[in-house]
Amino acid sequence: MRAERAREGFLSGETCAQAVLSAFADALPCDAKTLKDISRPFGGGMGRLRLTCGALSGGVMALGLFFPDLPKSGLYALVQEYARRFRERFGSCVCGELLVKAGVQAGSSPQAEERTPAYYRKRPCPELVYGAAEILEQLLKEQGKLD
Repeated sequence: MRAERAREGFLSGETCAQAVLSAFADALPCDAKTLKDISRPFGGGMGRLRLTCGALSGGVMALGLFFPDLPKSGLYALVQEYARRFRERFGSCVCGELLVKAGVQAGSSPQAEERTPAYYRKRPCPELVYGAAEILEQLLKEQGKLD
């Protein structure tokens, strides 16, 4: 399941955005390295600015790749539906809000934190990437892009 693949990617050191986008690599027209490279700076709510959740951003990038010929308005409608489902499930699309809600300080220092067992235990991110990938997979199935 792609959601589990996303969670495993995050737990192995990928950013939240990388984990979600990479979970769909087998169905996308780009190589896995390019997907990881392009999504890497979107972790931490875009470069640890704590803005839009990186898990959601990774999914939005996937939507762009799955629907390259869809007119902008149609693509924007899909992005908005994806974000609506994410917000409905998690209460926000904002990285900083999601972290604070989980009791994690949401500082915006550019210094990435060391990935330790304690880091993973205190963060909601493994569940956020799982949920973002699960929601995306369902949306793509509804649109006939995945079986």
